[in-house]
Amino acid sequence: MKKTILILVALFTLPMASTLKAADQGGIVTSIAKFVRKLGTTIDTMTVRGVDRNYIDAPELPWQVILRGGMSQTDLRFSSTMHAKDFGMSTGEYLTWEPRIKNSPTTYAGVWVGYRGYGIGLSRNFGNNKGSILTLGATGGSYGINMRIHSFEESTPMVHLGGFYYDRDNDGLSNPVTVSADNSFQLFSPIKVHTLTLDGYYFFNGKRFSYAAAYDQSVIQKRSAGSFMAGAMYHYSRVKYNDDYNADFILFMNDIGIIKQWQASIGAGYAYNYVPCKGLLISALAMPLVTFYNRTKVWLYDSDYKQQFFSDDFDETDLFLGRHINEYSTASRHSHVTLNFDARLSLTYQFDRFFFNAYGQFSRIPYKDAQVKGRFIDWYINASLGIRL
Repeated sequence: MKKTILILVALFTLPMASTLKAADQGGIVTSIAKFVRKLGTTIDTMTVRGVDRNYIDAPELPWQVILRGGMSQTDLRFSSTMHAKDFGMSTGEYLTWEPRIKNSPTTYAGVWVGYRGYGIGLSRNFGNNKGSILTLGATGGSYGINMRIHSFEESTPMVHLGGFYYDRDNDGLSNPVTVSADNSFQLFSPIKVHTLTLDGYYFFNGKRFSYAAAYDQSVIQKRSAGSFMAGAMYHYSRVKYNDDYNADFILFMNDIGIIKQWQASIGAGYAYNYVPCKGLLISALAMPLVTFYNRTKVWLYDSDYKQQFFSDDFDETDLFLGRHINEYSTASRHSHVTLNFDARLSLTYQFDRFFFNAYGQFSRIPYKDAQVKGRFIDWYINASLGIRL
């Protein structure tokens, strides 16, 4: 990882080398410029070292500038249950609160700049969902490393409410009242979601198969080839809604106001690059993953709203009365080993210095805590038009 970061930083100084040399007075900048040029030459050599040139070739122009646009969606579903016995009651009443933080399919646009597969990109969301996507990539002959940081806000999650209770004023404890309803929940302070996904792949047939040809077009796949692969994935997510105005939402989430999750997975799979004709590439990748590290941490909050909610003089029409929250505890949990899945599909067409690419990725990550359980689904479809310089 340190090597990859060093290369990314150094590469973006390449266009400045000649300018720095002209302004250099003591020879230090000249030395740096020589080092950067040497690094670029080394990367050029590494790009085609050990590959079968009948299958993989490197374009003469090393830089790629890519305009990206696409669609993405993040779907987080929680489930928390409030039992009457937790509040000192002897009955079996319970209330299940299942919010679904599912933003509408969001369009985004941005730019990606790279040198021989090492690059950085930034995109911004359009429409009502505020958010951004930062991507970093590094691909070589037999490996690929990608990092994707996604942030957005959601103010109207869909909520399923289920369970049963007793109407003590009318039927007493003889006839339970069943509850089952779905509706949107308006939050006065939005839920803030932040996710980071880092994945890396190693391909055993790097001599004839190129991951870079399908996902950053730094090389060209000339003939069809496939490869078995090994991979790893790290995922971090933070869901935060610990605001005074969200005291009711926090109460129904069993006092949880912040949820953080860390997961690490390893797996093995297969990838194939299909070249039906010159310039056209269809690539598919599938990799089951075993999640061996799965940690969840939650922050718990009490509130004036909670205390009034269980009192006899609670006024549910006063939306802002007594909504001050205060953190009183945290809780962590390590879950058992689980199975995940990573899949990608890519379509690329090359013509002269220009190229077109479209690809999609789907990820599903479950989680479970003592107070809440759920799952995280993230998918996106990306289309790009690039030029080599």
